[in-house]
Amino acid sequence: MDQMKERFAKLLLGEDMSGGGKGVSSALALSNAVTNLAASIFGEQGKLAPMAPERKARWRKEMDWLLSVTDHIVEFVPSQQKSKDGTNMEIMVTKQRKDLLVNIPGLRKLDTLLIDTLDNFGQEQEFWYVSKNDDPENESSRREGKWWHPKVKVPPNGLSETSRRWLLSEKEAVSQVLKAAMAINASVLSEIEVPESYIDSLPKNGRSSLGDSIYKSITVEYFDPAYFLSSMDLSTEHKVLDLKNRIEASIIIWKRKMHHKEGKSSWGSAVSIEKRELFEERVETILHLLKYRFPGLPQSSLDISKIQDNKDIGHAILESYSRIIESLAFSILSRIEDVLHADSLAQSSSSNSDDDATRLSSAETPTLLDFMGWGIDPLKRSSVDMENLFKVDSDKKASKPPVSPTPRPPIPELSDN
Repeated sequence: MDQMKERFAKLLLGEDMSGGGKGVSSALALSNAVTNLAASIFGEQGKLAPMAPERKARWRKEMDWLLSVTDHIVEFVPSQQKSKDGTNMEIMVTKQRKDLLVNIPGLRKLDTLLIDTLDNFGQEQEFWYVSKNDDPENESSRREGKWWHPKVKVPPNGLSETSRRWLLSEKEAVSQVLKAAMAINASVLSEIEVPESYIDSLPKNGRSSLGDSIYKSITVEYFDPAYFLSSMDLSTEHKVLDLKNRIEASIIIWKRKMHHKEGKSSWGSAVSIEKRELFEERVETILHLLKYRFPGLPQSSLDISKIQDNKDIGHAILESYSRIIESLAFSILSRIEDVLHADSLAQSSSSNSDDDATRLSSAETPTLLDFMGWGIDPLKRSSVDMENLFKVDSDKKASKPPVSPTPRPPIPELSDN
């Protein structure tokens, strides 16, 4: 009870424990509370293993506290009521706000699915983890950016087919959770108004935001978003995030110009409204592909600005809850892919070893023919005309001076192996 009092006091004070009224909004305080709780609970979840019981209990208890606020966010809806004399009349009643009524139960279910997925790994598995300090092997380049995670190990011949199929099914289930959480988060963020502070920081036109090269690539007559992304340098997270920030900024600029008709269009008078809409649709397609191709990206400048400026508590809870579920799903998915990658390497190594053994066992042992230098193809030895060989030997003997007829030792049998 004391812990709950302390938690809600911090929320009411807007994280300003001095009480001076300089704290953040209630919406941002709740968003930060959900984010910080998730970081303390899941921050050390670097393995595919069940959560510790005390951490799991703390997560459920404190999330129930924070989500209880949504039970009191209501809206008025019409309802029918029968009076004492039997007549029906329409009255207004309170009901939990529709977006919360739909999404909170859905997010709770996704939350439970992810924790259950971790619990599934409590049974005996064919893979295990070792500390990097205990691993004598050098880290592969794939793991260079994951030094804080323990390294996964699999048997020398890889996982069994049953274990591999089970892992793939778990991966598919977590992928569906990730997609659902991303969809909810994107929907909530789209409902939050773009802050004026973000708009004031934007350049005057979309071309300046995108840069000349990207702008020209997007405004060509025949546009292929997949080809566009393949032509961009997306080798680092920073470069991907920079492209996302540029595209989001250009979308905001173009929408404002189209909806508010502010000043002369930077596209020039020759560009029709239809073409503007086409170009805007193209960059939105690129943005959609980026989000799903790089689901683990940090928040963009627009997202951060919206979260910090948002005053709607319902939106704050939905956004933060869906975001941490998205983050947890991506983390579990990455750990599963690490195991599958280790399995693939083990299978490849085992296959190469088998091939080497096969080549060694199939190599022919040198025979008498090889030492005599006759150079006969070992694959054709069985078809050698032995009579011709002996005939050559007889011809050589006929050219020599005759010798006394002494018993000749038998010719050794030529090995055919």
